[in-house]
Amino acid sequence: MANHKSALKRIRSNEAKRLINKYQHKTTRNAIKRLRELEDKKEAEALFPSVASMLDKLAKRNVIHANKAANLKSSLSKHVAAL
Repeated sequence: MANHKSALKRIRSNEAKRLINKYQHKTTRNAIKRLRELEDKKEAEALFPSVASMLDKLAKRNVIHANKAANLKSSLSKHVAAL
């Protein structure tokens, strides 16, 4: 167990940040899944910018690696273009 006040605060803040990151990561994964399931090109084109933005934010905050975000955006854009 931590002995310093600052260490206790760090434990609390890390847990809060972990829960926020987990929520945002799961939300993004669900949005990606929804985009991949779409058959209508107009709907997919409307949803793609928001999904790409979510991926960029996760990469910026180091929740996912920047290259993973780029690879996901690339594959999703190919999917939307192929519809």
